[in-house]
Amino acid sequence: MPKTVVPEDKRRRRRPTRSGTVLSERLIVETALRLLREHGSAGLTARRLGLALDCDPSTLYRYFRGMDDLTLAIGDALIGEALAGWTPAGEWRTDLRTIGLRIHAQYVAHPQAALLTTNRVTGRAHELAADEAVLDILRTAGFSLPDTVRIYHAFIDQTLAFAALDAASLALPKDSQRADEDKWHSTYARLPHTTHPRIAEASRLLAKRMVTSAYPTALDMLLDSAERSL
Repeated sequence: MPKTVVPEDKRRRRRPTRSGTVLSERLIVETALRLLREHGSAGLTARRLGLALDCDPSTLYRYFRGMDDLTLAIGDALIGEALAGWTPAGEWRTDLRTIGLRIHAQYVAHPQAALLTTNRVTGRAHELAADEAVLDILRTAGFSLPDTVRIYHAFIDQTLAFAALDAASLALPKDSQRADEDKWHSTYARLPHTTHPRIAEASRLLAKRMVTSAYPTALDMLLDSAERSL
């Protein structure tokens, strides 16, 4: 059964941990991100978090109902970091492109966390603020309500899908990453015109592009489509 979270005004520790640290939700999330970066998803446990924060693991349940609740907080924190300091420029296409690129970049900067959170709906403050901003940009631009929801759906899912795809590649061991990237030179670039004419003619361009993210291109294609419907 999920544990009851202590209300915000009562859950702060009145004394620091053994190492002198005063716990907070933000500190726990930041520590969890570090553990994910260093150990992967398997390394994110209440016991390991307790050790890293120098507190009893049960203390974490004063802040989160469980590890799944912490996972949602991590996802929401990434969105918050992505939009920190962002202000709308007042041009709908520019604003959507900026939001998309910032969210994608933040997830890719934390690939292990992205694999845990890109498919989740947090319902937390930063996610709600991002969704409100996207919907407001589209409505203010003059899109109908049905078109706004349609474009919002495609925009959000595309951003998170590419974030998950790119994060999955970055989360691979370095040797596997290099091996995958090398295939474009060691295999594709050596295919003869006689058997694979289209791959052969495109091999140099493929080797250059396929080791980068296609998200900016896909985002522009989505925005082009949206613009035609306005």
